[in-house]
Parts: sequence; structure tokens; C-alpha cells
Amino acid sequence: MATIWVDADACPAVIKEVLFRAADRTQTSVVLVANQGLRTPPSRYISSLQVEKGFDVADDEIVKRVEPGDLVITADIPLAAEVIEKKALALNPRGELYTLENIRQRLNMRDFMDTMRSSGVQMGGPAALNQQDRQKFANELDKFLQRSKR
Repeated sequence: MATIWVDADACPAVIKEVLFRAADRTQTSVVLVANQGLRTPPSRYISSLQVEKGFDVADDEIVKRVEPGDLVITADIPLAAEVIEKKALALNPRGELYTLENIRQRLNMRDFMDTMRSSGVQMGGPAALNQQDRQKFANELDKFLQRSKR
């Protein structure tokens, strides 16, 4: 059975709640990886893994442990690219599934935006997570859970 790995330091609480309900409902293992202690509800399917503080330490731990067919929840595009290389799936909190077909484009856009920011262009952050984003995430998660049960 597949495991769901969560890049938990930046994962919105509302998305964690969706994951917690899904873990118990489908008896799927959900592991939150972060460089700080996390509270998780009492469940045999939900656990957390605290890693040392440091740049990309949680990401590196996820990449080390992820198996083909697992799902990683992350908005971190370089992490998503590494996960896809290991034949796992990556889903961001807005419900966008990263794939072999779209990850290079996302990496290129990320690099472009970094270049723009470093040259002094003010861009503002992403819009707040809304109900439509949460619904799209829940729908993609359900698709994954249905496929992994087969």
C-alpha cells in the first residue's frame, strides 16, 4: 500500500485536516515530515517525523524514503521533480498534480520568477488558499486513494 508523505513545514492546516480524515477513512499511512515538532491526531495511520533544522533537510528525508507509487504533498517544485524521478507522485496543496509532462515547465517558471525577484521586481506571493483549491486537492487525493487501493 502506498504512503502519503507530507512536506509539513509549509503545508496549510486545512490540507492536513483533509489528509488526516482520508488516512483514517481509507487506512492509508500519512507521514508528516518537518523540522519542528508537529501535533497529529491519535491514529495508527498518521505519524510525524521530525528532522534537523536546515535548508531542504525535510525534502531530502522525503526523497530518501519515498517509494514508487507513493504520494508526496508539497508546493516545493524541486522536491516534486525529485519525487517524480523516483516514480512517485507529487500533489500541491492547491490540487495540482505534478507529472513528468508538466514538471519541467514548472521548474523553468520557478527559475524565471526567482530571477525576476533577484533583479528587484516586486511580485507579491500566491493568493490565499480558497474553497475551490481545497476541493480540487480533495478530488485529486481521492483519485490517488482509489488508484492505490487497486
